[in-house]
Amino acid sequence: MEEVIKSNFIHDIIDRDLEADPALRIHTRFPPEPNGYLHIGSAKAIWINANTAKKYGGLFNLRYDDTNPAKEDNEYVEAIYRDLKWLGCEPTGGVFYGSDYFDQCYEFALKLIREGKAYVCDLSPDEMREYRGTLTEPGRNSPYRDRTVEENLDLFERMKNGEFPDGAKTLRAKIDMASPNMNLRDPAIYRIVHTDHHRQGNKWCIYPLYDYAHPIQDALEGITHSLCSIEFENHRPLYDWVVNNIGFEKKPHQYEFARLNVTHTVMSKRYLRQLVETGIVDGWDDPRMPTLCGLRRRGYTPSSIFDFVERAGVSKAYSVVDHELLEHCIREELNETAARRVAILHPVRVEIVNFPEGKTEYFELPNHPQHPEMGSRKVPFTKELYIDADDFAEVPPPKFFRMKPGGEVRLMGAYIVRCEEVVKDADGNIEKILCTADIETGNGVPADGRKVKGTIHWLSAPTAASVTVKLYEHLFTIENVADIPEGKTYGDYLNTSSVTTLTGCRVEPALSEAEAGDHFQFVRTGYFVKDTKYENTFNRVVGLKDSYKV
Repeated sequence: MEEVIKSNFIHDIIDRDLEADPALRIHTRFPPEPNGYLHIGSAKAIWINANTAKKYGGLFNLRYDDTNPAKEDNEYVEAIYRDLKWLGCEPTGGVFYGSDYFDQCYEFALKLIREGKAYVCDLSPDEMREYRGTLTEPGRNSPYRDRTVEENLDLFERMKNGEFPDGAKTLRAKIDMASPNMNLRDPAIYRIVHTDHHRQGNKWCIYPLYDYAHPIQDALEGITHSLCSIEFENHRPLYDWVVNNIGFEKKPHQYEFARLNVTHTVMSKRYLRQLVETGIVDGWDDPRMPTLCGLRRRGYTPSSIFDFVERAGVSKAYSVVDHELLEHCIREELNETAARRVAILHPVRVEIVNFPEGKTEYFELPNHPQHPEMGSRKVPFTKELYIDADDFAEVPPPKFFRMKPGGEVRLMGAYIVRCEEVVKDADGNIEKILCTADIETGNGVPADGRKVKGTIHWLSAPTAASVTVKLYEHLFTIENVADIPEGKTYGDYLNTSSVTTLTGCRVEPALSEAEAGDHFQFVRTGYFVKDTKYENTFNRVVGLKDSYKV
């Protein structure tokens, strides 16, 4: 069946553009800065740009915005491409680098200088902010604004040749210091940075700023619709100024959509890097992180992430999406696809006193109760078993239908057993529970027709494998991180109980041989994935209970 890509306001714009020019070939791009790892907010931008190109039979570019050498690293370049590939969004139009266009950006800057549309300014950053004015007061012209073309060309050449230290001069576009849009108040378009570039080495010591370089890159690549997040809306007039004043024949146009904000989640790459560098998390791929590599290690799939993005919607309005929707999307997917397996997270030993010593019996359990085509497997039953501590209560609360002294309970897919005695050590800890099995109930209801309400899962003690299980919660306790009060920081809301590590958990033997990244439903417990970083470890993706209202 052909995939149906739902329309949104961006597609409405494109539809109108195609009515005016049916020959127009839609071309989009995703322009990440390689100064960190992509996060779930990036997934929205990727999904919008890649899906838009796909819907209209167009092209989708990956372009690394590597115009700030001080913060960029090839580690991030490789990670970004790895994430795009994992998402299934490899660029159909090619892979590009902003640094590939440094020569053209420089030549276009010379053009603007020659036409009297750019000048070299000696104001310091603090002075430039002072001269810029405020939202209610116009800015003031720089005292260097009226330098001659010849002087500007000479100074810009000397900037390029490394004669001046960092911050000594900038090249600014000459637009309008009284503009109500502060982005048009003679913005800097080049700055001096004496730092080697990860691709260009020491060729350059001047670098174009994003608002200048980005529209040039779009135009040179033939981008038709430059789709970006809403914080760039006020930058659009500058984008258009650059495109128009350089004189591109085919002009790209910028359109903005609302960012993806998720409850209990921080999207700031600066702060995410801080979490990594201070050791608060286990790297960029920590399963508590909103990074795509973290979500992948947590057990989320590309389809669940894109399902979440699509359900969250594409609009220009600010909103915060409940993290529970993301959990709902992966839970819904894994409910259909994940094989069922037995795992005991808090094992308590049970002895079936009337089961023969040394005997092993096998019971068949389905791999997925709703999908018989997924088959079944045989699970060994022996005299010594494990059950979960949560399934036993020595002093049971009302309506407790699991194992309790003198009570009967069904061992899932096997016998009904009766709890006869609890054996404890000298400190009062349970060593094992003694039970008797109704051997006639292995294949169904008791012969006398009595009903047993409770069913619990179990494992054979001699054959069960031991694994580590990690249970993850939100990394931040505050729901909307935009609501942090003045004087507080993200660090004040770190959840100190965001991960619980359980050792000595018992699982079906086959689980210890599962491939990293394999998903399973641990019956009656939740959905888990084999960790890709640490051996013999399973991460909880999400619990069984779904509280999200669709």
